Amino acid sequence: MKYASIDIGTNTLRLLIAEVSPDGTLKPLAYRRAITRLGGGYTETSGIDEGAAKRSVAALVQFKKEIEALGVGLVFSTATSVVRRARNRDSFISEVERRTGIKVRVIEGDEEARLSLLGVLSVIEGAPQKRLVVDIGGGSTEFIAAEGVLMKGAWSMEMGVVHLTERHLRSDPPSQTEAASMEEEIRGVIKDLKGRMRREGIAPQRYSPSGGAVFVGTAGTITTLAALDQNLDVYDRARINNYVLKRNSVLSLYRRLLSMTLKERGEVLSLEKGREDLIIPGSFVALSAMEAFGFEEMLVSDAGLLEGIIIERTSGGPAGRAAGGE
Repeated sequence: MKYASIDIGTNTLRLLIAEVSPDGTLKPLAYRRAITRLGGGYTETSGIDEGAAKRSVAALVQFKKEIEALGVGLVFSTATSVVRRARNRDSFISEVERRTGIKVRVIEGDEEARLSLLGVLSVIEGAPQKRLVVDIGGGSTEFIAAEGVLMKGAWSMEMGVVHLTERHLRSDPPSQTEAASMEEEIRGVIKDLKGRMRREGIAPQRYSPSGGAVFVGTAGTITTLAALDQNLDVYDRARINNYVLKRNSVLSLYRRLLSMTLKERGEVLSLEKGREDLIIPGSFVALSAMEAFGFEEMLVSDAGLLEGIIIERTSGGPAGRAAGGE
């Protein structure tokens, strides 16, 4: 059977269509992304912006056409940060189902982290070990502490690149004052993360190099940085998965991107269209996390939530029993 998973994120909508081999390995058949910036213009009082909702529904209509063309048997669609917070989320979800027939399940941050970890571990090479995984999203960033295949802790931090961009970066290129304000907020959130870990009885140093841990990054910011670091003209998932991204490289890329205009960033070949402004806060989240935990390098994963949804579904886990499909 062919399966499809859809991730309705704050910045990007993603579709994976795959078959599953008898040993549980995924065989991807199609992978699509659409940057619709669903969280753009979001406010606590009005919720999801009408224009952003229309762009996102239109992209999902296109996803539906591809799903039908490939004869998918079962569809799983999840929505994350901005949708779970929005006061008008029910009307958005209803409109998606009306236009596409796809039922959307809103998942909380801890489930998002758990499913993302499943996906990450499906492509990361090497023996099971301690890992600190970061998933930088448009509306939130998830940190996951794992030992082997077991998740020991997960923390969803309200630190998404869409909101950071809209809150801090108004000049082109950003001014020193704007960048400093953004950096201060990011450092503060990561300091709060370490405090949350301690309060839950998890020592942050256990998930640092001194504790024998490896740092793993996933999602668009990280994979874009890996593509930029390799000067890829065409994005190649095979060259992204398990790529080792050095902290000095992230720092160099951050400084370079920060000094560019929006147009100049748009001309960087391996930089995904629609991510020109978001790459700046995303880069600093990655850099700040590496500095805070003492990592000099990061292992990159192109897999995450999409893969995790299908893996759990086909293994009969909770996502498989509860996910909405067609």
